[in-house]
Amino acid sequence: MSSIRLFILGSFAQRGEMHGHQLRLLAEEEHVQMWTDISVGGLYGALKRLHAEGLIADVRTEQDGNFPARQVYAITDRGREQLQALQSEGLSNFVLRPDPFDLALTRLDPDRLDHLPEVIAERVRLLNELLRTTVDENEQAHPYLTLAETYALEHREHRLRAEIEWHEGFVAALPGILADERHRIHPPLPTCTQNSETR
Repeated sequence: MSSIRLFILGSFAQRGEMHGHQLRLLAEEEHVQMWTDISVGGLYGALKRLHAEGLIADVRTEQDGNFPARQVYAITDRGREQLQALQSEGLSNFVLRPDPFDLALTRLDPDRLDHLPEVIAERVRLLNELLRTTVDENEQAHPYLTLAETYALEHREHRLRAEIEWHEGFVAALPGILADERHRIHPPLPTCTQNSETR
């Protein structure tokens, strides 16, 4: 599911005709990079792709003072059909991406085990800081949000709290994990044997 396509088509459907700069300002105003996987810098390229596919169409060109002329777009009927499919997919599917942390945890450097507690402590600090920032931004935005937008932003808060709770349990188990890593005997790698036939 393409979040950036859903954002662009949904914005045109809700807000009406826009040019690329207005769409970028909307994305920055909504801080989409904080609670989605959308890169604000990728909007212009995505606009071009949607235009090439006939999902948005040229409406007119606008020029404000000495600024370059800007192409204004609107969503097409095909774009609305695609939007409905993206909305349905986004609401139905659950995405739980693997965290590279988990793989790194199973491939620890035995010579750097003493550094792991401080690495984890810094990770927990950053998670707590991210949660504080998210809560502050959500509280500031709250008066301007619809009820659906409120729940969407609170979803990130809940996921961060769950992540922090898991890390707290991990920190408590860390001494045992380090002891296990230090004393664990790595089994030898399997060897390939090839049967030779004598003729």
